[in-house]
Amino acid sequence: MLQTMQISKKNGFTLLEVMIAMSILAITLVVVFQSQSQSISMAGRARFETTASFLAQSKMVEVEATNPENVTSDSGDFGDDFPGYSWQVDVTETEIEVLKKIEVKVVNERMTSNNSFRLVLYR
Repeated sequence: MLQTMQISKKNGFTLLEVMIAMSILAITLVVVFQSQSQSISMAGRARFETTASFLAQSKMVEVEATNPENVTSDSGDFGDDFPGYSWQVDVTETEIEVLKKIEVKVVNERMTSNNSFRLVLYR
């Protein structure tokens, strides 16, 4: 009598298959987390650019409202409304006698890099 040999098949994954799946998952997670980190960084930078340009424009409006002979260099901060933000106005002479260069610089001390915004007016 012939006996048929039955080969039993085990269900499950091999170690190699599990290792490949884990490496694909790890690579995917690294890409996702890096993208999320970059998104947060870009949102912070956009927030700074928007706030700093608004503050620089408001300070420039104050300077423009002042009599041109009374415009002088000065500095200060924006108080409790915008903590961490400071401003500096520099007034310099130009080659043209009646024209002055007025520069407003807004800085956020809480940021470590790319933390300044500059606005220039010739008047």
